[in-house]
Amino acid sequence: MDYGGGYSTTSYGAQGGAGGGGFMSGSQGGSQPNKGNISQSKDTLRPCTIKQVLDATQPHPDAEFKIDDIEVQQITFVGQIRNISTQATNITYKLDDGTGTVEVKQWIDSEASAMDLGGGAGGKNNSSGLVEDEWARVWGRLKAFNNRRHVGAHVIRPVADKMEITHHLLETTYVHLYCTRGPLEPSGGKGANGGQMNGQYGGDGDEMGMGGARGMPSVSPNARRVLQCLKETPQNNEGLNVQHVAASLRMPLTEVMKAGDELLTQSLIFTTVDDSTWAVLDL
Repeated sequence: MDYGGGYSTTSYGAQGGAGGGGFMSGSQGGSQPNKGNISQSKDTLRPCTIKQVLDATQPHPDAEFKIDDIEVQQITFVGQIRNISTQATNITYKLDDGTGTVEVKQWIDSEASAMDLGGGAGGKNNSSGLVEDEWARVWGRLKAFNNRRHVGAHVIRPVADKMEITHHLLETTYVHLYCTRGPLEPSGGKGANGGQMNGQYGGDGDEMGMGGARGMPSVSPNARRVLQCLKETPQNNEGLNVQHVAASLRMPLTEVMKAGDELLTQSLIFTTVDDSTWAVLDL
């Protein structure tokens, strides 16, 4: 996907896998089980959220930052501009994407005017379109100074199409799952250990009465009982209240709530009229 500003999606491993979350299936080298056998290069561009930026680890001050235990140099993210501060040598943007806030610094070229790089009084008369409360995309590098993190921006530009925000969040989620759980396997395929997959990506849907219609994430026995109760108990469009489920299964309310949280996390059920009323998500 071409994001403009001279940047486009790059592969994780610099293999040119645009449009696939930054990956090309089967092109990664190395031998890291359960992490997709990811190869890296200095040209790697990692999509991320601001929370991932803030949570990135750094073994020592001179080391590269790591996200999901993988070194990152170039990052890209989107965020809403909360504040613009123009200095003599740089412009500082405070961005918020809903997961956290971070400062983004763009250094001013001595041969260019501050207005060309987004100057003006507090960025209010910004000729580049970067104004407060609007969304922007950043390409840059994560840095730290005096134990405070910021992003040094190579490019920062306004988001013209809000669908780019959704696309970025989906791409970030895909890359995170790829790095932490490995590549997605088709339902009924072979897992990383060579066995038949019954786990988080594919598996035996019949066990939950799914009839093999879709991959069934692995859940606890209590979660299975709660899901089965929600599927089989007569109900209206509002679903079932947690008290009703607990009474039907003769299960402690705390265990039902814990099982419900597990099913909600796996997107197998959803809340309806309130947080204590659930219905099955049929796909």
